[in-house]
Amino acid sequence: MKPMLSALFDVRAFGACCDGSRLATAAIQAAIDAAAVAGGGTVYLPAGRYLSFSLRLRSRVVLHLGPGAVLEAADPRRSAGGYDAPESNEWGDVHGYQDFGHSHFRNSLIWGEGLEDIAIVGAGRIDGAGLTRAEPRSPGEGNKAIALKLCRHVLLRDLALYRCGHFALLATGVDNLTIDNLRIDTNRDGIDIDCCRHVRISNCTVNTCNDDAIVLKSSYVLGQLRPTENVTITNCEVTGFDPGTLLDGTFGREKKRAPDGDGPTGRIKLGTESNGGFRNITICNCIFQRSRGLCLETVDGGVIEDVSVSNIVMREVSSSPIFIRLGHRARGPSDTPVGAVRRLRITGLTASGVDGRFASILAGLEGHPLCDVEIRDIHIVSRGGVRMRDVAEQPRELVNRFFLRDHPEAVGPRDPFAVPELGRAYPEPSAFGLLPAWGLYIRHARRIVLGDITLRLEPGCSDERVPIVLDDVDGARLEGVVADRPAGSSLVQMRRSRDVQLRGCGGAPDAVCDAPGDAVCAVGGRA
Repeated sequence: MKPMLSALFDVRAFGACCDGSRLATAAIQAAIDAAAVAGGGTVYLPAGRYLSFSLRLRSRVVLHLGPGAVLEAADPRRSAGGYDAPESNEWGDVHGYQDFGHSHFRNSLIWGEGLEDIAIVGAGRIDGAGLTRAEPRSPGEGNKAIALKLCRHVLLRDLALYRCGHFALLATGVDNLTIDNLRIDTNRDGIDIDCCRHVRISNCTVNTCNDDAIVLKSSYVLGQLRPTENVTITNCEVTGFDPGTLLDGTFGREKKRAPDGDGPTGRIKLGTESNGGFRNITICNCIFQRSRGLCLETVDGGVIEDVSVSNIVMREVSSSPIFIRLGHRARGPSDTPVGAVRRLRITGLTASGVDGRFASILAGLEGHPLCDVEIRDIHIVSRGGVRMRDVAEQPRELVNRFFLRDHPEAVGPRDPFAVPELGRAYPEPSAFGLLPAWGLYIRHARRIVLGDITLRLEPGCSDERVPIVLDDVDGARLEGVVADRPAGSSLVQMRRSRDVQLRGCGGAPDAVCDAPGDAVCAVGGRA
């Protein structure tokens, strides 16, 4: 949609205070309501600081923050009043199918429900100073900068968003959503797209050290299975610098860990909420910096299918560069099935400075394999440094603490190749602990293609693990796969696998291999 400039409603004409000394909520809301009554228009905030609690959007209204305008979320502990109360939602409040924060929308700085033809644009800034990053349970608290539910034809463009609580943007059940040229520097999630269709995210920079930067979800919040589909994410950068240091240009690095105990987050992700599934998704021309890697996961019964990822550059990767996971957390109705993952293609990915503890992981479940995954033109450089003794002993400090809370048995001695299934665990790469491969670990998969893949260790680094492990893989083609390894050691170790073909793999002889039993078979012995 195009901003509607024919009718302009300057919030100062409605009595808005623009020096931040007192609340402007009533004046801004009056301007929004007047624009709606007029059949549509643009509500304009000129340069200044506007202190506000909840603002309710209206159909056919553009909220325009001009250059130098700051819409600041008021702090209910310091200003009289508070944010709108969270509305009831039986799927979250009674059944708990998704977190409280995903289940409510009105406890936000800006919110809208059932609207069409709306926009929030301009060179100004939204400052969530008074929002909480937690799930607010006290009256008057708010935890989202922008929350939209069941809206159509929505445009968000050119804004800066700062310290925005739990979500900078939570869009649920929104169709035809365009998000362009946003700069988000926040203390938890950046852009959350849940149960939405026809979404375009472009030219955005999102800094989220503590949580996900751009994340697609498909929860049960609307009381039905609704996929997130027909989504493009292009020309975006996601980072995990210290909160606030993207917008001020200092790019701080003091914070080493996210709240879950792993390294900075800041990634692009599908999941974790995944009841309705994901289909027809394209992610291309994106940069990951000081963040976790690409994450595609379904654990609540949904299907991931027809996903294309291309032209990705990652630096300082704090987790698995590629993580594809089918699990069965089954957070949903009692008949929630195991989901599926099929027809994924990842091409043209370069990752350097990868935390040596983490291989890329493609993991289905026993009896529910990943299917038809193709990974080509990949170059990964890892810091390595793991001993097989570490894999066997699984030191406690190397396991994700959220996972460890529910699975204390995950640490301690174990067969390096007997990796736990973890079907109902929260899907995070570190939950698997240290794996027997440093480059690529694939389990429970069918029809996998790995082409033109280079796995390197940083100069001066070594690792006792093999580059690639295949476990319960039926039909894998490895073409032009090369990896650092000592002379004479194997490129691949596999078990419970059939029809594994090697062609032109870095000095390893061409072969078609089977390892049907539990015994580990080494493949590709000449370096």
